[in-house]
Amino acid sequence: MSLIHSTDSDFRVCQISFGMLLSIQLEAEERGWATRWSSVDALRSQVKERSVVLQSLMREERGGVVRAYRCLLLFSTVEDGGTGGVATIDLAPERFQSLERLDRDPDVRKVLARVFSLAMGGIAMASKK
Repeated sequence: MSLIHSTDSDFRVCQISFGMLLSIQLEAEERGWATRWSSVDALRSQVKERSVVLQSLMREERGGVVRAYRCLLLFSTVEDGGTGGVATIDLAPERFQSLERLDRDPDVRKVLARVFSLAMGGIAMASKK
């Protein structure tokens, strides 16, 4: 897997619904990808039913073709009312390309990349169940 930088064409930040996150989880389960929650129930036990912010982090390529995107998720946790969590999940390239971007403006892209960087360093990572 190679890192995606904020200047790369496939860097993106998207806001997705909780329902979309469930769909991504189910697709990851069907594909047998390890970077996901162990089940939809495990996801529901940790992620509050609110929108989630997603940022591309890495790409997995085989034979010059992207097989999957590993993305960071920033979400509200179920257990603690005002706290958030950061976790990773893999997405199929088709799904990844279909998501609506929030980061089209270069200045916005830099700020959102910084938000995720701070979240990863300043918020305890949520262990997936």
